Amino acid sequence: MEALILSVTIFVLAVVIGFEIITKIPPTLHTPLMSGSNAISGISVVGALVAAGAGKDELAAYIGLGAVILATINVVGGFLVTHRMLSMFKRKN
Repeated sequence: MEALILSVTIFVLAVVIGFEIITKIPPTLHTPLMSGSNAISGISVVGALVAAGAGKDELAAYIGLGAVILATINVVGGFLVTHRMLSMFKRKN
């Protein structure tokens, strides 16, 4: 029970701090930071793969599989948005 409370507390603090940091960033820095956050999301994919493949429990494997799918969608979507934003700045001949 104590581990659950600690985990929920860390999650809530991460959400609040992340929201505060994101809202303070000027729009001109969003594209470079999005690229950096895509790299961090790649680490989430690796963690999700570890969770899915741990084999401790069938439910944990399904939750890990869901985490892999969601993290992969996040990474691919982030790269697509970054690519689209950067293509707006290309010089047209």
